[in-house]
Formats: sequence, C-alpha cells, structure tokens
Amino acid sequence: MSAGRPGKRVADIEPARLGQLNAGAVEAATLTECLAVDFAALMRTALPETGADAMAAMQQAAGEGISRRMALAARLIHERRGLSAVEELRHHVSDTVRGWACFMIGAAGNMTLSARLAAIRPFADDHHFGVREWSWMAVRPHIAADPDSAIALLADWTAEPSERLRRFASEATRLRGVWCAHLGALRQSPEKALPILEPLQADPAPYVQDSVGNWLNDAGKDRPDWVRSLCARWSVENTSPATARICKRALRSMNRKG
Repeated sequence: MSAGRPGKRVADIEPARLGQLNAGAVEAATLTECLAVDFAALMRTALPETGADAMAAMQQAAGEGISRRMALAARLIHERRGLSAVEELRHHVSDTVRGWACFMIGAAGNMTLSARLAAIRPFADDHHFGVREWSWMAVRPHIAADPDSAIALLADWTAEPSERLRRFASEATRLRGVWCAHLGALRQSPEKALPILEPLQADPAPYVQDSVGNWLNDAGKDRPDWVRSLCARWSVENTSPATARICKRALRSMNRKG
C-alpha cells in the first residue's frame, strides 16, 4: 500500500486520535494510522448488526496481517448483510470500512470480471490513498486469473479524466505488485500489457507516471532488454518530461546494476 504522507510509529498516535479511528469517525492520514486501526472495535461501532460472534472473530484475528484481516472482515459482513451492504459502506467516513467494501466485491461469487471492475470503480476513484490501494488488491486475484481479459477491459480506463482510474489500470496489472501475488504470464510476456502502457507513456499526472515506471521496473527484472527497447522507442516518439520521468523510473534498477 502506498503510504500517502509520512507516518509516525503506532505508539506515537495520540489515544484520542486512535479512538476516533477505531470509532470510524475520521479517516487515517498515514499508512501507520491505517495499520493501527482495531478492526473489532471499528466493526462494533460502524456495523454493530454484524453481531458479537463477528466481533470475536475479528478480535481473534488481531495478530494476522492486515490483508488477511481485511478479507476476513469482508467475509463476515457479507455473511450477515450480503453484497447489498457495499453501497452503504462506500459512503462511510472510515477509509477502512470502505476498504472492507472493496474486499466484499473481490470475494463476491458469480460475478464476471467486467462486472467486478465496474463495481470496484468508485473505490478506485476514492479520494483516500488507502481505499485506492485496497480497490486493486481486492480484485487482483481475478485479474491474475484472466490477465488478457483484464488488460482488454482496463485499456479503456487509460483514457479516463481521473488520474486515479488511469493509475488503477497500471497498478492493478503490475507484474510484481506489492503485497500481492505476481502475474506470471505478464512476467514472461510483458508486451501483452501494451494496450495499457502505450496510452500512459506521457501521462501528465506524476501519480500515473510513478505507477507506469514501477510497472516497467518490475518487468525489467525478467525482461530487461524489452524494457530498454520500449523506453528507447518512447523517448524518440515522445520528448515530454513525463515520458522522460517514466523511463528514468523504469530503468532505475537496471542502471544501478549496470
């Protein structure tokens, strides 16, 4: 997950602030605050109707990694409220609660990839950095299961006015995405993702530039010659500062080794 602004240590979060986070009254301002939220306490306040057994399950899982706890919370809510709760959660103040909705969409059965991406779209465009990260992580297994279809669908997102949606198209298909499984098919054949990468080669938003650069930096670990060739072509075709920034980021690991 991208950290947003630099954070403090969990122990440095003031008790009053932590209480607000656990009550779902405020959004987390940093990754540290995201990680500090007590899921059982938040569920008790935000969704008391899920029941004491759900709270107990969340409390028992307190020592698990955050991704597992996000998935567990989503499953518990879905079992008791169904997928219809997603719309309610989407408007909650807490970014963690909105993240639970992302994982409910990710875990929902009998949903096509097209429908799943349409459902996750509002979360991919959320104003909060954490929700945007949860959005692609939640649907990542489905992208991994059918990367060709995902690329075909997400290629259209590269033309969206929102830089958040354009960035989602790149970040969700990263070969070696952080906190998620690698995409083996794209590691072997990164050129399959050109329908997403080509339209973003001179994207004006640094947020998107960083994602595309990271995407190609990942690809360079398996296909360095391909990445060098692509960046060389882009640099000739487009002399914009945006393209130069993307290529510099794309080649950084190879240049350090070289």
